[in-house]
Amino acid sequence: MKKYTPYILTFLLAGAIVALFLTGNNKNKKIADQRITLRKHDKIPYGTYVAYQTLSHLFPAATIYSNRDEPGYWDSLSNYEDGQALIIITGQFNPDESEMKKLIGFIEKGNDVFVSARTISYNAGDILGCSVNTSDIPYLEEETSKNDSLHISLNDPPFNQKTSYSYPGKKLDATFLNIDETTTEILGEDVKGRANFIRLRAGKGNFYIHLAPLAFTNYFLLYKDNISYYEKALSVISREATKVVWDEYYLNKKFLDENDKKKGWFSVLSRYPGLKAALLTAIFTLLLYVLMEMRRKQRIIPKITRPKNDSLDFVKTIGRLYFDKGDHKNLSRKMSAYFLEHVRNKYKLTTGALDEDFVKTLQFKSGAEEHEIRGIVSFIRYLDDAPGIDHQQLSNFHKQLESFYKKA
Repeated sequence: MKKYTPYILTFLLAGAIVALFLTGNNKNKKIADQRITLRKHDKIPYGTYVAYQTLSHLFPAATIYSNRDEPGYWDSLSNYEDGQALIIITGQFNPDESEMKKLIGFIEKGNDVFVSARTISYNAGDILGCSVNTSDIPYLEEETSKNDSLHISLNDPPFNQKTSYSYPGKKLDATFLNIDETTTEILGEDVKGRANFIRLRAGKGNFYIHLAPLAFTNYFLLYKDNISYYEKALSVISREATKVVWDEYYLNKKFLDENDKKKGWFSVLSRYPGLKAALLTAIFTLLLYVLMEMRRKQRIIPKITRPKNDSLDFVKTIGRLYFDKGDHKNLSRKMSAYFLEHVRNKYKLTTGALDEDFVKTLQFKSGAEEHEIRGIVSFIRYLDDAPGIDHQQLSNFHKQLESFYKKA
């Protein structure tokens, strides 16, 4: 046995070195964050940073707010005005009966509520008259980590044409059951033709329910041309809306025990002597503080800061995401689309036909050099048939656009 000892030790040492080498290589591999947060500040694949930042471009006439308060207690929305929109992107849409009544009352005044969630509570489904098929929803952790791909589409009508969208990421969607098509308009479907996006009318407003929330994540929107799905889906909300609120209340809310809700929160706390005593002590202390602070004091004058324009930062962020991917053609298309939108909004020109009349009319209205406009238009035409765009072509196109924006 002793004569084999050096060979055994050598074998174990070699195995340890190989294991350390492989472990070291694995640590250097960059693994994408696979958490599904759906939060507006998260730039991870399954955050909604891109969707939130795009709101100001989709609704240029509206003021964009964010909210974490329950329905009816909003700081930025009015329960008595119209022309407002509430957007809720969450995994579980679980309002109680009281919250649903407040949402319906808000809609009836002439406002829109857009909900995207993979499940809805019994209260919501009962009031809205629809149910959700959750048989395809994976609940186990090992299942939710699979990239099983998402395939969805928008219907024609109400959209111009039926278009399908997909990406190779996580799915986590659902479909509707037992829809009354006399009162419900189907706006979108999954790959099997089952409804996953509907419109319900209430009073002067609309309730939109969408069952594929991952379609609004960074990964999905930045995959190929999927950003157009988001733009079309939200186009059902009026562009004349004065207030658009991104709501994260239901991202933080958990399902509550129905019996506790019926008894009331004080009755529930009263079952625990320690909590009851702490609550009464807190109320007494607060009352004493209010009585002591009733003396008149000079209110501190708040410092007014200049509003920050985040539009340029947003454009830079989106551009950097595409540029880092090396997809110069896709980025060129985004730049050309922004240019044409700028021409339509500022100079009131149609961009359906980029012909000689378009070039001369734009030159007359903008004051830019005709040869610069002609170069931009030629490159936009070239994009449709070009197999690819290299870095130099992208750089030249960017310089042409910058020159136009400065002179126009």
